[in-house]
Amino acid sequence: MKSLRVAMIAPPWLAMPLKGYGGIERVIEGLAKELVKQGVEVDIFANGARTLPGFKTYSVYKEEHAESLEKPFYQALPILKGHINYALNIIKKGNYDIIHSHDPDLAPHILPWATKTGELPPALHTFHGPPFHTKEMVEKGDYENTIQYEELKDMGNLYGVCISETMAEYAPKTIKKHMLPAIHNAVDLNEFTFQAEKKNYFITLARFAPDKGQHIAAKFAVKQKKRLRMAGTVAGIANNRKLLLELSNPLSSFRNHFHFRYYSDKILPYVLRYPRITYSGNLSGHRKIKFIAEAKALLFPIQWEEPFGVSVIEALACGTPVVAMNRGAMPEIIEHGVNGFLANTEAEFGEYMQRVDEIDPAACRQSVEEKFSIEVMAQRYLAHYKEVIRRAKRSKK
Repeated sequence: MKSLRVAMIAPPWLAMPLKGYGGIERVIEGLAKELVKQGVEVDIFANGARTLPGFKTYSVYKEEHAESLEKPFYQALPILKGHINYALNIIKKGNYDIIHSHDPDLAPHILPWATKTGELPPALHTFHGPPFHTKEMVEKGDYENTIQYEELKDMGNLYGVCISETMAEYAPKTIKKHMLPAIHNAVDLNEFTFQAEKKNYFITLARFAPDKGQHIAAKFAVKQKKRLRMAGTVAGIANNRKLLLELSNPLSSFRNHFHFRYYSDKILPYVLRYPRITYSGNLSGHRKIKFIAEAKALLFPIQWEEPFGVSVIEALACGTPVVAMNRGAMPEIIEHGVNGFLANTEAEFGEYMQRVDEIDPAACRQSVEEKFSIEVMAQRYLAHYKEVIRRAKRSKK
């Protein structure tokens, strides 16, 4: 039987294998590897600064463009356009059965038209985020991001899938008939060391931004006299030395960056006041796994409707419980009192920090084995691929 051939389109900003933070790319890495194990042929269209061993990677860019994400759209968009157009030109000649797109910005608006021409295979697009904004979210100050999807009156042979049921619930009506059941993100359990015995420190693991709410974790660390180690990028800054240099420079260009000011104004005062709060930089590889596995708990005090949260299942895979705000997809990942706690208020968040010893690390690991393993995710995507191909064939009749 002929193997299924998949053209996997990643965003153009970061190369794989990753060297640090990268939620979408990390999911793509794991998915591609597991699909191959299940007999699928996968070619990857991604940034070419590095390439995944064992995969054919097509790249129009040979250096990473992560910094472009922080630039005005007229500087960032041409990079994305070049990447998508290059990928589609290659795919036209490649005899693929399906396109799987992960680019959150341009692909879902090009593929409805592109898949109607007959020159391209049907496509599945994963909506990784941001979440579809509701009227209430817009009234509170979020930008309107649903009109673009409401105007997709004909999606051709493009179908969509969200990374959580919570996210899918708010998909605009116009695209719901082309939406397939949600598929949660996943991790390769072989890459995450389970550790039952924990050390006496809490962690945060995310880019520093108001929607991630790290200031809440810092506030309670001071109040409860707990050790807190914080990891992630600060406006693209990835190590402690660079961060200290920019913080000490009153003329630093980073002061114009919203996320840098968040760290400077909301996190740094706690760090200066309480030396047991430290910045660990942007971690990867063995250092990251050790950082997570030895932690008492991951603190995830999000201030928005998080579409998923890969760092949450990474922690659980290591047997590390999670204390999170009860928002977004967290109720789909965290079973309150079993593998972590869900807080409805900041006061509750602080209370649950003091109860993490009640959680069995083995239960944390088990929750990932059952629901968020890379094998489960790949099997579900494979079923979706077959469904998209079936629907595309039916539409030709």
